[in-house]
Amino acid sequence: MNYRKLGKTGFNISEISLGTWQVGGKWGDPFSHENADRILNEAIDAGINFIDTADVYGDGESEKAVGRLVRSRSEQIYVATKCGRRLQPHTSEAYQPDVLRKFVEDSLQNMGLETLDLIQLHCPPTEVFYRPEIFELFDRLKDEGKIQHLGVSVEKVEEGLKAIEFPNVTTVQIIFNMFRQRPAELFFTEAHRRDVGVIVRVPLASGLLTGKFSADTTFSADDHRNFNRQGAAFDKGETFSGVDYETGLAAVNELRAVFPSDTNLAPDALRWILTFDAVSCIIPGASKPEHLTSNLQAIDRPAPSAEQLAAVKKIYDDHIKNPVHYLW
Repeated sequence: MNYRKLGKTGFNISEISLGTWQVGGKWGDPFSHENADRILNEAIDAGINFIDTADVYGDGESEKAVGRLVRSRSEQIYVATKCGRRLQPHTSEAYQPDVLRKFVEDSLQNMGLETLDLIQLHCPPTEVFYRPEIFELFDRLKDEGKIQHLGVSVEKVEEGLKAIEFPNVTTVQIIFNMFRQRPAELFFTEAHRRDVGVIVRVPLASGLLTGKFSADTTFSADDHRNFNRQGAAFDKGETFSGVDYETGLAAVNELRAVFPSDTNLAPDALRWILTFDAVSCIIPGASKPEHLTSNLQAIDRPAPSAEQLAAVKKIYDDHIKNPVHYLW
């Protein structure tokens, strides 16, 4: 495993880390703690030391599994969770310091931990990034020993740029992949300048960039890749990175010719992300151990050549940029 510094947190974290949105099993299935325990422990065995979760993943079951892992292992494991998405309705007005404090305390209790290495606001509405009192709360929580660092998870580059104006924001979690390249422009430059850690989420565009999907692939009724393609439940940028499914398939077909050595594109897609120095880590998910094994193959992949980088950019420019680039 290779490690990178997570910005001004000073944490030395695995460049391939683990997101736990699906760690209890595939979309729509009941949360399986047996499945989660196996994936989480195999991740630590492989050298992963940074785990990202959230209070809404599996309705709190993901946090329980992560907390159990940390308490059962002797290794240094950095835990990041998120708060805010439990708010209904999920509006700026609903974000209040006392409510967020309760969410943090609930996560600590749920995981059985005394402090959180990193707490992140969970894709709040854009207006929240213009409310200093929300960010000030986390300085008090840090003084109380309940958290070590504050980060944010964002939908839009605009939100990431605004968030890092607050000096206590140490990390930004953002969607970045071959189909979502805008963060590599101004945002990466500013994050690097301010020593802010960049955590890359949705690195495989909801699985599109594995190369395993086709026009005949079906998704269950409870799978966001079925019901959220137009943003019916949450920001459509979370689903296939906002790329039209058929357009994505066409782009993936061209990517196969750029990386012809393997039928599984995932390791190459992850390795491409790691060519960007501003990236601290990637948090691909895994609903079964085989997904984890696939993701870890990125570590041994050679860096893409200049010709491959140029080809990825051309595919993005030809297929993806016009409908996607300026929305997020």
